[in-house]
Amino acid sequence: MASHIERRKFLATLLGGAAVAWPLAARAQQTATPVIGLLDAASAAERTEYVAAFRRGLATGGYVEGQNVTIEYRWAEGQYDRLPELAADLVRRRVSVIAALATAAALAAKAATATIPIAFGVAGDPVKLGLVASLNQPGGNATGFNFFSIELVAKRMQLLRELVPAARRIALLTNPTDPLNESVLRDVEAAAIGQQVLVFEAATGRGIDAAFESLAREKAEVLFVAGGALFAARRIQLAVLAARYAVPAIYSLRENVDAGGLMSYGTNYADMCRQVGLYAANILKGAKPMDLPVMQASKFELVINLNTALALRLEVPPTLLARADEVIE
Repeated sequence: MASHIERRKFLATLLGGAAVAWPLAARAQQTATPVIGLLDAASAAERTEYVAAFRRGLATGGYVEGQNVTIEYRWAEGQYDRLPELAADLVRRRVSVIAALATAAALAAKAATATIPIAFGVAGDPVKLGLVASLNQPGGNATGFNFFSIELVAKRMQLLRELVPAARRIALLTNPTDPLNESVLRDVEAAAIGQQVLVFEAATGRGIDAAFESLAREKAEVLFVAGGALFAARRIQLAVLAARYAVPAIYSLRENVDAGGLMSYGTNYADMCRQVGLYAANILKGAKPMDLPVMQASKFELVINLNTALALRLEVPPTLLARADEVIE
């Protein structure tokens, strides 16, 4: 009789423990730390500042890496052809969100999945790129931020013309592996009024060296540097070569001017990364990309490096200096 009672107590204890354990296990599964897959065309070392901005956006939305969210980083190291496999790897890992901080990365992510949410930052119209159905109603699994680098090509050409009015031979430096390469070329040629456009391509650091040797031989008078991860990462090299060959150049990112480049006009890229981080946080909290309108840059910066102008023995027109958002002296 005693053994029967003891057996009943044992079973009750066992079942009671299981009843407690099951909800705990279910709860643990439900509160598993979400994983963001960050996909980019550059390298980790080149994107330190931008990743920090992305994390600030996440934190604003309530997510801190290492506390309540994990970030899986995938870097193409400037090799755009690696992006599809890196995106596919994130899909296999079933990440909660893919954050794509470059146009090529966004296109690779979109091609890799129609279900995992994507928060992107792109340089051109995401509707034309096929990423969303419309800006107000993206309609699929992707949304994000358009920082208008492509749409500003004509404006940069105008600024370059104001800076060096007599220039007739314009060098265009592009990356042939960048998906926006042809669009940039088309827009630069359309904006070249009575000017000859000389196209030079580079997909590596050595390619940039060779392109500058060629543009010097071709006697290019000014240089238009296309946007993209490669030229952002190689900003010191570009500044040094532009100074060595004494060619005035315009860029899309202010970071190029901070590194010694002459002039830039465009969106604050770090702020764009912060916005993408905030959208990723909103998605983690349950928002659907199809319900989050694509944000568009509304503030554009003209930055001029007067030290570089002096080194080039170039006098910047007072009207241009007066319009600059920042002048580095």
